[in-house]
Amino acid sequence: MNTIWLVLIAVSIVTAVFTGKLEDLTKAIFDGAKTAVEISLFLAGIVSLWLGITRIIEESGLIYKISHFFKPIISRLFKKIPENHPAVTSITLNILANFFGLGNAATPLGIKAMQDLQTLNEDKDNLTFEMMLFIVLNTASIQFVPFTVVGILSDFGSSNPSGIVFPTICATLISAVIAVSILFLFRRLVK
Repeated sequence: MNTIWLVLIAVSIVTAVFTGKLEDLTKAIFDGAKTAVEISLFLAGIVSLWLGITRIIEESGLIYKISHFFKPIISRLFKKIPENHPAVTSITLNILANFFGLGNAATPLGIKAMQDLQTLNEDKDNLTFEMMLFIVLNTASIQFVPFTVVGILSDFGSSNPSGIVFPTICATLISAVIAVSILFLFRRLVK
């Protein structure tokens, strides 16, 4: 990947020199760097906010009520996870973060869920089916309200930043159903 970036940068510089647009290239580099920092700070704020809310939800005990609400769904999908295992809560938090389009905030929650699932794994060198299922669900990332994308679109002056909501719901729901179906199909074929 580094080689690709190096080639792209070198070609850009050579092209800018030969076309006499070195000043435009320099301006584009600084504008891009500024935009990258602004988006990074914006996303860091969202992640911090969500992690703070998650901590409050955990400390108040509300997470147990939320995970109890989702327990029938989680238990039906993840059949080998014991009923009161911490993995249920971790998976629930990760799925909720993804529901609200907070993929960056979902990452640490996903890592925690995988660590919790690993405690149930007898063969530490191989993934369990539940781990694979969690990875598939996390990657498909069903989103009902993609707050991060709506916020970025709004920041950049979109006339209809919430126009992305319905297509996002459809695309992520369809991808999750197909991905989970394929995983279950492969499980049945391998057995």
